[in-house]
Amino acid sequence: MKSPVTVALVGNPNAGSTSLFNALTGAQSAVANYQRVTTSLNVREITHGGVPLRIVDVPGIFSTSSQSPEEKVGCDYIHGEEPDIIVNVLDAGHLDRSLFLTTQLIETGLPRITVLNMMDEVRRAGIRIDTVLLASALGSPVVETCALKKEGIDALLDAVAAMASTTPAAATLRLHYDSHLEAAIERVQQHLSKLHPQELSPVRSRWLAIKMLEGDDEVLRHESNHVELVEEIKGEQTALAHEHDEDTAGLLASARFAFSNGLLREVRQQESDPTAGFKLTRILDDFFLNRTLGLPLLLGILWVMFEATFTLGAIPTDWIKAGVQVSTELVDKTLPEGMFHDLVVNGVMAGVGGTIVFLPNIVILFFFMAILSGTGYLARASFLMDRVMHHFGLHGTTLIPMVAGFGCNVPAVMATRVITNKRARLIAMLIAPFMNCSARLPVFILFAGAFFADIAGTVVFAMYMLSLVAAMVSAVLLNRIIPGSGGDAFVMELPPYRLPTLHSVLHHMWDSAQGFVAKVTGVILVGSIVIWFLQEFPRDITYSQDFETVIAEQTALPDSPEKETALKTLKSAQAQEKLEKSYLGRSAIAVTPLFQPLGFSWRDSAAIMTGFVAKEVVVATYAVIYAQEKGSDQLTETLRGAMPPATAIAFMIFTLLYAPCLSTIAIIGKEAQSWRWAGFSVAYSLTFAWLLALAASRIGGTFL
Repeated sequence: MKSPVTVALVGNPNAGSTSLFNALTGAQSAVANYQRVTTSLNVREITHGGVPLRIVDVPGIFSTSSQSPEEKVGCDYIHGEEPDIIVNVLDAGHLDRSLFLTTQLIETGLPRITVLNMMDEVRRAGIRIDTVLLASALGSPVVETCALKKEGIDALLDAVAAMASTTPAAATLRLHYDSHLEAAIERVQQHLSKLHPQELSPVRSRWLAIKMLEGDDEVLRHESNHVELVEEIKGEQTALAHEHDEDTAGLLASARFAFSNGLLREVRQQESDPTAGFKLTRILDDFFLNRTLGLPLLLGILWVMFEATFTLGAIPTDWIKAGVQVSTELVDKTLPEGMFHDLVVNGVMAGVGGTIVFLPNIVILFFFMAILSGTGYLARASFLMDRVMHHFGLHGTTLIPMVAGFGCNVPAVMATRVITNKRARLIAMLIAPFMNCSARLPVFILFAGAFFADIAGTVVFAMYMLSLVAAMVSAVLLNRIIPGSGGDAFVMELPPYRLPTLHSVLHHMWDSAQGFVAKVTGVILVGSIVIWFLQEFPRDITYSQDFETVIAEQTALPDSPEKETALKTLKSAQAQEKLEKSYLGRSAIAVTPLFQPLGFSWRDSAAIMTGFVAKEVVVATYAVIYAQEKGSDQLTETLRGAMPPATAIAFMIFTLLYAPCLSTIAIIGKEAQSWRWAGFSVAYSLTFAWLLALAASRIGGTFL
């Protein structure tokens, strides 16, 4: 085989391919206990036993003829790239379903290794699998693994290295179909061999013949210029349907399931009650999926999650605040006065320090998310919400990208690949940015703590619920605007309840912490410096009065409370005028008329403008502006005095809904294959956010 040897991990969704990829390569790709977490190829190179290996994690597929954009990635890879070795990852507890894909992989003729993953669950359920007999029947080595616990990984790597070090033998195993079907395959195979002499091996031509008779759109498209072949295929399909009263795809599927069922009767033995292993899942589902209690329970669990995120996070947040304050005072005293001093203290320390304090809240939120996704409850939350979503014209599969959006909107847009209908997918892409991503969390924690300290956790929970409602209402509107119809039926397999491993939970928290710190030390740091320069320049400002002279005259007066008050007022007015005439102030004041109906000042406008880059920069902007103007490190107290509570609610709503960050806009343009839809997303979300914030400002102003 060529070097490095390409090894493709191929299996059904939620079979554990990505967990196995992580265990094999040391990668930290996202995993969860529900389907469609992996939507694109993951590639890493390793060396085992002196053999260079290129490991490719292929998104889960149920069939090699799958049609959804996300499954098409996997199918196209198998069809087009032809990896050197296929590692077929099977959920050992669901072999009845998993082997259907195996039967199709056998027909590719590629060297295979069969992996029985999640064997710990199979053993607990009292199931025994004769792996020797299974290996003989499938014509491939069989390795038992538990990827999450990293069991069987060395054995799998040894098997891959051994296969890579030998010359692959010609594939001899083949599934045998009905005699009429076999005759049709033979005729199409001969036709293909004539059209592509010396190009196709017997195994390859048989596989193509089967795929064409099955009606695989991609394979048929490749051969569409051979009109006689296409006509022959149609004739064979018609004849087979007439003889068997069933279409060719159904005949092939029946034969594959018959092979799987017969094989399992030989290799699988149940040593105890086959339903015993699912008893706990049934009991828990009766409770969590109860038609009456299910939704209230879901809301209660989410409320506890956000309340705990705020209240538990307050303790370490105070520690970090104290550390930032001590560091700022130390730097303030150490550095000599001048522009560099101001840049570090009022720019970098204020912006970065004002944002990093929210790290504990981010980590705690992702701890709960890891528990919910790892146990399988998140999949059940999707199931519970499906009934509600249908009232808003959304398909159940839309829930998967919406759930992903709670972490970050970029993978949420990519996760819409699970939706096969183009119009439904476009609508899902356009509403995905409304989901309250973790980047917005620092803004809500800052405002909730400043204005609604007694119910801060509930306020954050309300913002998450509002993001769901906004997405659903937008779906109704977009369904009326975007022409077309149709969509997918919601079919989602509920995984068994699993206890998340400590490693996976800690990794989830560590990964979120790393991501947040990377943003703080990257885009937030750069943003803070840029904002400081924009508010510091130009330096030759013409003030409305000679502040320096007036301050000097006031300073010369005898000490008194009136003198101190007058000096404070003069310095504040000077700082105010300096900010308003800076580049930041001028640009923000220019757009402020757009936001004045919402009650926003030019400082709020500046924060909104910088939030286009990344929503975390909103907090950094406030921190830099108020550090310069007030000379205060108590951002929460300063913010509380800068606007009424009703305006604070309007600002939170606007931040929740207005334009996606630049990364999300870029991915919408790429996935929709049109920058017009990316532009539409920005315009629509700005309009929607403005109208809702206006309503909140007016209604809230009446009561608060």
